[in-house]
Amino acid sequence: MGGLAALAREAGHRVTGCDAGVYPPMSDQLRSLGIELIEGYGVEQLALKPDIYVVGNVVYRGQRDDGTPKFPLMEAVLDQGLPYTSGPQWLAENVLQGRHVLAVAGTHGKTTSTSMLAWILEHAGLNPGFLVGGVPMNFGVSARLGAGQHFVIEADEYDTAFFDKRSKFVHYRPRTAILNNLEFDHADIFDDLAAIERQFHHLVRTVPASGRVVYNATEASLKRVLAKGCWSESVSFGPGGDWQALGANDDFQVLRHGLPVAHVAWSLTGLHNQMNALAALAAAQHVGVAPELSGQALGLFQNVKRRMEVRGSAGGVTVYDDFAHHPTAIRTTLDGLRRKLDAQAALAGQQAGRILAVFEPRSNTMKLGTMKAQLPWSLELADLAFCHAGGLGWDAREALAAMRAKAQVADDIEQLVQQVVAASQPGDHVVCMSNGGFGGVHAKLLERLRAG
Repeated sequence: MGGLAALAREAGHRVTGCDAGVYPPMSDQLRSLGIELIEGYGVEQLALKPDIYVVGNVVYRGQRDDGTPKFPLMEAVLDQGLPYTSGPQWLAENVLQGRHVLAVAGTHGKTTSTSMLAWILEHAGLNPGFLVGGVPMNFGVSARLGAGQHFVIEADEYDTAFFDKRSKFVHYRPRTAILNNLEFDHADIFDDLAAIERQFHHLVRTVPASGRVVYNATEASLKRVLAKGCWSESVSFGPGGDWQALGANDDFQVLRHGLPVAHVAWSLTGLHNQMNALAALAAAQHVGVAPELSGQALGLFQNVKRRMEVRGSAGGVTVYDDFAHHPTAIRTTLDGLRRKLDAQAALAGQQAGRILAVFEPRSNTMKLGTMKAQLPWSLELADLAFCHAGGLGWDAREALAAMRAKAQVADDIEQLVQQVVAASQPGDHVVCMSNGGFGGVHAKLLERLRAG
């Protein structure tokens, strides 16, 4: 919604926005664009008299314990019959219509892959528009209209709005669609994996015959999606696919149908980013970008804020910020860092630094406890793990009991910071993982570490 607001502002509209607990980097970006941010959902905002209210899926119908509405502004809009629409619908009608849309879907890697693809098209001189659920460091903004024919968008399977329960991505009608991976998530709206597969198939149904569906060859779930029907060219990537990688995760050859077509050397870590790169190259080739040029672009790719972003170092300890919140994403993030640290240690003839994983189960799925049994597996590659359990309806200590002394649980941010600092040693790497602001834990850790 923040990126959408930025697009509306760039198009010349006056834009205001309201939310609860706004935090960087999006809050900083919006204020820099002259977009007024209002804390809360009070009816006093009716005085702004906008032409339309664009409603995000955080808004729903319901009352507090005292009988007052949780979203009084929305109730007033409904009562007074004022014009409103969903974010994806507004975007489809006002930005995407008539453009070649490249949509990136998947449980993991959407933001990074979307950023890669947008940067490849930018490097190729196509001047694309884009909307990303983060801030790509190559651009410094999460969204722009672009002057070219192409628009790259992060395509989320989450529901559109309280009045439109379809997945967001069915509004986008892409000509090029990336299906990066597909696991069970969003337990608050989907009953099982089959329900999500059905939504992905709805996306596939919107791709024209002249379009391309780029899918992960290793995912059985995506093969089931395509087996329901696909009326476009389908191109696979990953082991056993049409597009494959040969070499280390940070320096590899790209093969298309077994023939080398590109070389990628970059600073990113992990097999997941190598797979993201293959998907982006296959999608870019569909709009005429030569793989060799795409590989050169990825060599200049600077990643996305909050994706293994180094927030600072103090006392010999490096603190990272990462958006991982699903168990698979947590494990993948830690695996990428572990491989990098092991390789560096082997070259230097030293022992690899420790990894301290600091996380909060903040997503709706994690809050429900649906995946709590996977947490010990997801944290297996960390030397120590620290969980912020505030606000959970399930027992984090019980869920992490199998990790024994390797795991600690804190009920508030202050206790969490104390635990991490007490356990830290010079040479450690502290990875803070959350899909929210995490109570400013990164700055608090660095401050305490600097103080010794």
